[in-house]
Amino acid sequence: MRVHSTRLMGVILIEPKRFGDHRGFFAETYSCRTYASLGVDVAFVQDNHSLSAAVGTVRGLHFQAPPQAQAKLVRCGRGAIFDVVVDIRCGSPTYGKWAGFTLSAENGAQLYIPAGFAHGFVTLEADSEIVYKCSDYFAPEAEGGLRWDDPAIGIKWPIIEDAILSEKDANAPLLADLCSPFEFEG
Repeated sequence: MRVHSTRLMGVILIEPKRFGDHRGFFAETYSCRTYASLGVDVAFVQDNHSLSAAVGTVRGLHFQAPPQAQAKLVRCGRGAIFDVVVDIRCGSPTYGKWAGFTLSAENGAQLYIPAGFAHGFVTLEADSEIVYKCSDYFAPEAEGGLRWDDPAIGIKWPIIEDAILSEKDANAPLLADLCSPFEFEG
């Protein structure tokens, strides 16, 4: 397993080892003990699976506010996505900064996103499936979001023409209008 720190403190890119032969491959995609040794000492309570049919489908930028805040462990089971996280922890030296990563079925990479970050992605291939673990249950009353194309954040999405969005994501607030419920605990 290869682990890469990122420019956003707490966000980790993980590449599980794959064992392949003429039949395909095997990879251990999660082990509580192994991930705890990497600093991902989180109890995941819910798994989610998302399918986006068309290239250019944008989902996010989403988060859940405390006390239902969620850490996530995201991977792409089929296809490919450009996965984005934005630091929304008040007082963080990287507040409002973003980082993006290509996650695909081919590369098997995973992204650990602690609570305090907005998360979203755009599909790079048709019929992309995203599988992710969450550290708290879905709580609609705690849902929050940011505009995926907020110029103050400046995400360099690889696909932005004719982005396919939900109404909720298209109308999400700008970072300047966010009263973040998260505090940086450096």
